[in-house]
Amino acid sequence: MTLLSEDQSVRPQPCRLPEPGKHIRNSLHQFSTDFTGSKEEYMTSGESVVFENMEPPKRSRGRLILHGMVMFGREFCYAVEAAFVTPVLLSVGLPRSLYSLVWLISPILGFLLQPIIGSASDYCRSPWGRRRPYILALGILMLLGITLFLNGDAVISALVTDKSLKSVWAIVVVMFGVVLFDFAADFIDGPIKAYLFDVCSYQDKERGLHYHALLTGLGGAFGYLVGAMDWGHSVIGKLLGSEYQVIYFFSALTWGIFLTVHLFSIPEQPLGKDPSANLTPPSALRLLGSHSNVYGSLAKESVSLPSSMPDHRPRSFSALGEANSVTSSAKQPNKDQKKMTFRSLMKAVINMPQHYRCLCVSHLLGWTAFLCNMLFFTDFMGQIVYKGNPYADHNSESYAKYERGVEIGCWGLCINAVSSALYSYVQRFLLQYIGLKGLYFMGYFVFGLGTSLIGLFPNIIATLILCSVFGVMSSTLYTIPFNLVAEYQREEEEQMKLQGKEERPRGTGVDCAALTCMVQLAQIIVGAGLGALVNMAGSVIVVVVSASTVSLLGCIFIAIFIRNVD
Repeated sequence: MTLLSEDQSVRPQPCRLPEPGKHIRNSLHQFSTDFTGSKEEYMTSGESVVFENMEPPKRSRGRLILHGMVMFGREFCYAVEAAFVTPVLLSVGLPRSLYSLVWLISPILGFLLQPIIGSASDYCRSPWGRRRPYILALGILMLLGITLFLNGDAVISALVTDKSLKSVWAIVVVMFGVVLFDFAADFIDGPIKAYLFDVCSYQDKERGLHYHALLTGLGGAFGYLVGAMDWGHSVIGKLLGSEYQVIYFFSALTWGIFLTVHLFSIPEQPLGKDPSANLTPPSALRLLGSHSNVYGSLAKESVSLPSSMPDHRPRSFSALGEANSVTSSAKQPNKDQKKMTFRSLMKAVINMPQHYRCLCVSHLLGWTAFLCNMLFFTDFMGQIVYKGNPYADHNSESYAKYERGVEIGCWGLCINAVSSALYSYVQRFLLQYIGLKGLYFMGYFVFGLGTSLIGLFPNIIATLILCSVFGVMSSTLYTIPFNLVAEYQREEEEQMKLQGKEERPRGTGVDCAALTCMVQLAQIIVGAGLGALVNMAGSVIVVVVSASTVSLLGCIFIAIFIRNVD
């Protein structure tokens, strides 16, 4: 069926009431004659004609790689934080019973504010675009946070002479730096993804997300690699003062360069100047969202496509590809769209079907187990495997052993990053044999078994080999739950079609936001409880024991409560 005739593409038609079955064509025609450029700049003829004149121009591979460079820098800095935050806090004198509380503040803020800030960026009218002002501001906060985190002790030592005051101020400054960095690094991911979705066509979104995933893995591997090297006795280490200053130099340089490259990679259209903001009639805009509800939308006019118009969206193993259908209609806010708030998000979570709630619970268990291990793994290597003491004098042999353990722990986390990237490709081949639920169960089981063996046999070689199971869990948590959401919603769509209904009651964005909140809730649980467990046990070996126990409980929960899909 042809939506736009040759004559219609030349000049606008006079305004009139459309005949039944034709108002879709006229709406699209009016938009296309006013705002479209050359067809070569837009989507290929194989795509659905509904999106032919709506999508941004095709982006080159180089542009997409430059856009994804920010993920390399972000993950590089994240790896440095994960590897060194506990050793740095303990070295400045933070009591063992309190060192997990540093992870508590940022996720609480994120849990409460993330939906609000994400919605606010949809309405930003800066001449520089909607997303880039937020990305720049959060990027600066990340740089400030990592500056205070890695240099706070040295700065306070130079400014304060009193030993007791120096210890207190060093703890305060370092903790503030960690919280600030963690807060900004968590929040910046949303605007980065929204920036990609706003400026790219459907195919380019898929390619861009692939480059994001690839560069994220590489950034984490290089970050852990830098942390694994002994910079203290190198020329640059002696020049800059200490190992932490060298790591800060590489982190700040990497983040500053790649953030700048990202901000100038692809032009972003300001909200007030975007032609689609003046789209008339408004039903043409809502047509893009007919596949799924707008993220955070509580009510939406229903506009359906003719039954003869097929869905040409390609299937993707990544649930982010399925979520692209949400962002198409969110590119320009309309009058019917309500801002997502914490209250509306919680209402959506409470009203979830049972299989979605079970998926959220299993995701919470998985992230709790994973964070128990990852956030304190280098400290475990320094104290248990290498039998060092983070509270000893910095020139003592015991502290040197601890530092060596932290460096080897970074090598283990580097192995984790590499195995995560490799396993993400292995998943594609295993999927056809054991399905999504089987992959989900296997990820939790392998991680639980591996961490229990690390706790039972804490020697260097065995621990480094078993670090590969961390990557299996990481890849599982980042992919399988979101793919289950996509499959659940595909089943709902098919049931709706059989029942003759045109609109789904839920949106992909809300369900993905609920899963993301489970990550922050897991961080709150770990921050509030793990320090007390370590204090009661008197040893950080409780870290891997807790991770193993929670992961194996997650296996049982998945086997009993997670609904399988074909």
